[in-house]
Amino acid sequence: MSFFTRHRGLLVSSTLLLAGAIIPWIIWGDALDATFTVEGSRAWIAGFGAAGGLAGAGLLVADLLLPIPSTLVMSALGLAYGTLIGGLYAAAGTVAAGLLAYGLSRWLGRPLAVRLAGADALESGEKLFADGGAWLVAGSRCVPILPEAIACLAGLHRMPFRTFVLALLCGGVPTSFLFAAIGALGQTEPTWALGLSVVLPVLLWLVARRWLRR
Repeated sequence: MSFFTRHRGLLVSSTLLLAGAIIPWIIWGDALDATFTVEGSRAWIAGFGAAGGLAGAGLLVADLLLPIPSTLVMSALGLAYGTLIGGLYAAAGTVAAGLLAYGLSRWLGRPLAVRLAGADALESGEKLFADGGAWLVAGSRCVPILPEAIACLAGLHRMPFRTFVLALLCGGVPTSFLFAAIGALGQTEPTWALGLSVVLPVLLWLVARRWLRR
């Protein structure tokens, strides 16, 4: 049996989700990148007054549909509210986005995926996500486009909800506070920040996985 045949469901769903993420980026990516710089995002957040933090978190949730530069928004929240409060708003937004992507895909997208690829074809994807999907969830939160696509795939392939939530927290929370701290310090995004935003979630998941197994 060929690789494509064994993993047809995962390949089909991945292709559709990536296409759905890339097409809006091609259409609106440049305009959104120009608008939602760190300073531009802070000005946009400030326009909502006392509800600015919630508006910033809402931008991170909107990343489900639009190519919002999420790490810049996190930095803007840190610039506007400081590391602690800005990090909390950023973490709330990115975790909410992941949960929404997972839930919509699992309970609404799953029937469509079964019709397109067949229930049998999705089983191999379910095994792959059960074995190693949490690493992808935890390590992808700082990467453009991929985080919500991976959260959708986790939902489609029925990753255990508790595992998904724990991996999402391991990835989303440290990334949010890291980039909020960068914004609060008034720095641009250094290369070490990107490295830490991958390494820290993976290390946290190593610890969380041991706890989950117990």
